[in-house]
This record gives sequence, structure tokens and C-alpha cells, in this order.
Amino acid sequence: MRLLVTGATGKVGRALVERLRGTCEIRALCHNRSLDVDGVESVFGSIADRDAVRRAMDGVTHVVPLATCKETPDEIMDVAVKGLFWLLEEARESPTFERFVLIGGDAAVGHFVYKHPVPVTETQRHTAYEGCYALSKVLEEVMLEQYQIAYGLKSTCLRAPWIMDRDDFRYSLSFGDDLFGGPPWRELVDGDVPDGAVPLALDADGNPLKRNFVHVTDLVEAIAIALDHPAALGQTFNVCMDEPVDYQHVTDHLAKTRGLPVVKVPTSFHSTWLDNAKAKFLLGWKPKYDTERLIDDAWDYRRSPDDPRIVWYPG
Repeated sequence: MRLLVTGATGKVGRALVERLRGTCEIRALCHNRSLDVDGVESVFGSIADRDAVRRAMDGVTHVVPLATCKETPDEIMDVAVKGLFWLLEEARESPTFERFVLIGGDAAVGHFVYKHPVPVTETQRHTAYEGCYALSKVLEEVMLEQYQIAYGLKSTCLRAPWIMDRDDFRYSLSFGDDLFGGPPWRELVDGDVPDGAVPLALDADGNPLKRNFVHVTDLVEAIAIALDHPAALGQTFNVCMDEPVDYQHVTDHLAKTRGLPVVKVPTSFHSTWLDNAKAKFLLGWKPKYDTERLIDDAWDYRRSPDDPRIVWYPG
């Protein structure tokens, strides 16, 4: 196996490289940041540049594209759509190509923006919400599907919700400027917020919000399986925790184990349950993280002085 990874310097990319290093040849297509990892070949260029993609794809057997953008309209179509198009074009024409594994997202099926009265399975129709990020996730999945139909491209889509690593979950609950991602909790409540408080998010019906997550190590394990599992071909899989995170469970656990105060936060979002039964049944994959492990690992994690937290939403 000779694996090409784009976005290899990101959260998922680095974890995937570490998981597979020593088991196969790995090549990284790097743009703004370099990947200095022993045994990993780096090719430099933009994913939107066909010549750079062609050089990166030379002799490659497997592809995992992880380069992405968030709500950045000036960049997202070049990276998520044009870049994916060039990768798919090179893959279908390559004499060495064997398999393509796309990491989709629950943004493609509406995330918690739309009401889903039953668990969300892989048959849910695409339902992008406002903004360019959700649209890009829909376009990625549809493009891959059409290459499967038109060219018989050997590929798999792993649809993931919000991906957590290290202390991410802790800072996803912050009322301060160090908030990771969203929602912006402080803007949704009036009055003072106690130090160390965590949000008890309420959904649009006033009940504790349920939201889907996956830990990066569980996602990376699913990728490793999908790279050569025969049952993965031509399939889309929800890759997530067995149950969504219930914010009532979160605040109860943190109040009990760490004495943290709780602030109720009303939102307009809807509770959702992303169903991972298909991945467990066909791939034999099972997530190791549940809600309490996600919480405890995030609160117990301590960063070293040379590993400061960067307050931005990483790809």
C-alpha cells in the first residue's frame, strides 16, 4: 500500500499518519505547513493545482483526502470541491489506484440544525444548512457517489460528526474567549456566568440537547479498517459514538466529579442521534469512547509549554 494523505498536518491527518506509519508507505500533500515525520514523504503544492495533485498521486494505491476548510468562502470550493475533483480524476486514470476513503461529515445531513424525529442513518437525504461548509460536505459526498456510478471508482465514505482530540471537548464547553468551535455560549445567556461554569444546552423544545461526536482515535481506526475491508467498497458509514452526547449527562458528571457550576443555555438546535450500526455490522468497527471517557480525558489532559492551545477551528 502506498497511501496519499492530504491535510496530513491537521488533527485527523497527524493521527492517521501515526496510526499507519510503519505499516505502509505514506505520502503527504502539504501546502501551508510541512509534515516533519520520519518515514513519511512530503510533496508540496496546492490541492487545487492539478499538476501538484498529479505529482502527489504518482504510484499511489490508496487516497485519504483530509484537507478542508470551515466557513471560508474564498477558499472552500478550491480545497473541498476542485481539489477533490482533481484527486478523483487522477485516481480513476491511475494504473496503481486501488481505493479512495473520503471523510464526510454530519453537516451534509443537517447536523443539529434540522429536526430528525428518528435516528439518522446513511439513507438520510443530503440537507445542507446555511453557509458554505455544509454545502461543501454535500458536494464532496455527491461527487464521490457519482464517480462510483460513472467510473466504478473503488471508494468509501466515512461520515463523521464533530471530531474531538485531547482537551477539545473541555474547550467546546467554555464560556470564555478560549471557546473551541461553537455555539458561542456566552452570547446565548444574560447576566454573569460563574467561573468554571459549563453549559447545559437545551434544544429547541427546551430539553437537554443531544449532539453527536467522535474521538479522533475512533475515526482513525475506522479509516484504517476501510482502507482494505471488502465490505467497505461503495458504501457510506456513519462513524460516531454509540450514543450522542447528552448535555444533561455532561453537566451532571462534571458537577459530581469536579464540582463545576452549571448554566442552562437555551438554543434553537435540535437533538439528533447519528446511527453507527452499519459500520459496526459490516466493518466490525466499534468506538472506544463514550460520553464519560470523552469528558474525563479532556479534563485530565495537560498541555506541555511547547504545545499551546491554538484558539481556532482546525481542519
